[in-house]
Amino acid sequence: MDYDSPGAEKRRQTVLDSYGIMDTPDEKPYEDMIRLAAYICEAPSAMISFLDRERIWMKATYGVPDREAPRAISFCTHAVRTPDQVMLVRDARRDPRFAENPLVTGGPKIRLYAGAPMVSPEGEALGTICVMDQAARDLSAAQLEALQILARQVVGQLELRRNYAALETANAKLSSLSLTDALTCIPNRRAFNLRIAEEEARARRTGEPLSLLLADIDNFKSYNDSFGHPAGDEALHAVAQMLSAGARPYDFTARYGGEEFAVILPRTNLEAAFAVAQRLCDCAAGLEIAQRPLTLSIGVSGLSCDFNAKELIRVADRALYLAKARGRNCVAI
Repeated sequence: MDYDSPGAEKRRQTVLDSYGIMDTPDEKPYEDMIRLAAYICEAPSAMISFLDRERIWMKATYGVPDREAPRAISFCTHAVRTPDQVMLVRDARRDPRFAENPLVTGGPKIRLYAGAPMVSPEGEALGTICVMDQAARDLSAAQLEALQILARQVVGQLELRRNYAALETANAKLSSLSLTDALTCIPNRRAFNLRIAEEEARARRTGEPLSLLLADIDNFKSYNDSFGHPAGDEALHAVAQMLSAGARPYDFTARYGGEEFAVILPRTNLEAAFAVAQRLCDCAAGLEIAQRPLTLSIGVSGLSCDFNAKELIRVADRALYLAKARGRNCVAI
């Protein structure tokens, strides 16, 4: 395989990136493995290094002061080209690949280098676990095998990291789905219940006002009966998106149930809440829906020291019925 080709390098880098390991803090499992590598190989220096785009970065080091180096001079760059075996350099001064390397002629004065590639399940060499010495010498077959075993252990740690990250992502997605209304793509009743409790607690703690809007699509049953449920679903989605876009950035819009929606307005008194509700009512009347125009009735309530979130909802619901009794397409407090 041509490990230097752009396609191969892109695949290798993509796999490395999937682990999210680069520039992470020290972790004891990796520190333990390099100490074990140094002990087994009787080497004064060891490191776990990953081959990044323009550099090598050391996740863990033993007897090595730096945490990264240019990729162009790294031994690791050569080691990953033979991912199925340990690259052993007994005396770097006598190896044409490294004789003029600044890590050999100066700096750490590397003579012995042994690097076992860390190969992902996809077959990509991510870097090496390696040992180094300033003395030219050999390593035994058992020592080289031990390095390969440790390299596999590092990959095992990386897989745990990647699997855990994937699980967290899946759980976050599942949580998001459980709080999102599938039809309208806005928060659902469960999300509303959680948020209203949070906002009530914040309002009581800070003394700031809190208001609530409950909005109902007028005569929606007749709309469904006249144009069918698919058209009704499209209308619900359109109204939900209009409410989300029309509310202020810090407001919280949710589908409360059926054709009813709720908008939580933090730090908002009744007068300001009425103005928001009236604007949303006007937006609904101007919404372009193919079958026929839709309007909203909106009830508004505000939190006082005598009420809790349950009462806030109950009073907004009562105001909503008052708006309907007044002929719909209006706002009531």
